Amino acid sequence: MSSKQEDKTLMPAEKQALVPKLRFPEFRKVGEWERKPLKSICVMQAGKFVAAADIFENSRYDLYPCYGGNGLRGYTKTHTHSGKYPLIGRQGALCGNVNLVNGQFHATEHAVVTTPKSEVNVDWLYYMLDLLNLNRFATGQAQPGLSVEVLDKVQSFVPQEPEQQKIADCLTSLDELITLEAQKLDTLKTHKKGLMQQLFPAEGKTVPKLRFPEFREASEWKKQRISSLLVRAVRPLSVKIEETYREIGIRSHGKGIFHKEPVLGKSLGDKRVFHVEESAFVLNIVFAWEQAVAVTSVAEKGMIASHRFPMYKPREHKSDVEFIKYFFLTCKGRELLGIASPGGAGRNKTLGQKEFEKLEFLSPEKVEEQTTIACCLSSIDDLIAVQTQKLDVLKTHKKGLLQQLFPALDEVQG
Repeated sequence: MSSKQEDKTLMPAEKQALVPKLRFPEFRKVGEWERKPLKSICVMQAGKFVAAADIFENSRYDLYPCYGGNGLRGYTKTHTHSGKYPLIGRQGALCGNVNLVNGQFHATEHAVVTTPKSEVNVDWLYYMLDLLNLNRFATGQAQPGLSVEVLDKVQSFVPQEPEQQKIADCLTSLDELITLEAQKLDTLKTHKKGLMQQLFPAEGKTVPKLRFPEFREASEWKKQRISSLLVRAVRPLSVKIEETYREIGIRSHGKGIFHKEPVLGKSLGDKRVFHVEESAFVLNIVFAWEQAVAVTSVAEKGMIASHRFPMYKPREHKSDVEFIKYFFLTCKGRELLGIASPGGAGRNKTLGQKEFEKLEFLSPEKVEEQTTIACCLSSIDDLIAVQTQKLDVLKTHKKGLLQQLFPALDEVQG
């Protein structure tokens, strides 16, 4: 539902003890919602145990979804329920999470199946349970958990069924829009993944499957060493204790650069830091094996980086740093970063900079072809960023609407 439509159908409610901030016009004079414990509006029961060996990772025509404490766990040959139910995770750090499932499924003992009583709309019940933030009622520290006995006593707020239906219809339509936009985002990501597989040579090949027309008559790609394409950029910084500095960090899996909170120089201590170079290829040597690679931009102007983030500038007429970034986001690129990062798992797998500079990979000799490939993939990344932002806006809108269509939590639990 668009914001304009909401403006026409929702109006601020009068200040009352137990009514939502926004209420549909036809219910404004109905009166307050009723305060009730959950056991009076639904029946809760934990699911049934299923052995881990009987849970399959992938779906098949003869298997049913299996839900545990954190949502979908896999697929089983048996099912415990058929229909639409809110499921509450009851074990682990994420206990209290709520999922709405529909169809035939198996609920394990770590999921609480919630069956609405008469005059309670199942979709409305799902949204209300989700809003209650049930994790705050968990007990235990090492392994937090929720019992049905505790859940039964949690206070809820209940309008009459027609108002429940209206609220459920509003939020369900928004969820459908969110699902549609999420599918568009997944399609873009899948398209990019497939395109990358075609724009870089497959194993054993010296040309990519997909080549831009202007380069189809060009020579085969040649193996080139990183040191022949990039040159290390090092500009040490003398830290002044009373000046403010901002460091960069790099997310794994090619998810880009992030900016840390500004700090005073004195808090940096003896840490070796360097000026961030613009338009430089940069890695996180601790998580390079996890594809923590990026290219700096004007957004990082004036920032600093520790010795864990070596930067490289392109050799003139030899390389395009965006192309090199995208190469290291391929399967072959990840393999090479792992080779240059000896050691055990996690933080022990540190990239050796000399080993990195010795790496060789297939690259077009013409820098123009590198740039064309990089621009193609970058344009898809731009579309992904726009679609991600669109999806985030919808989710934020839903969150705000959800909070206004139900009475405030402190009014209910108070």
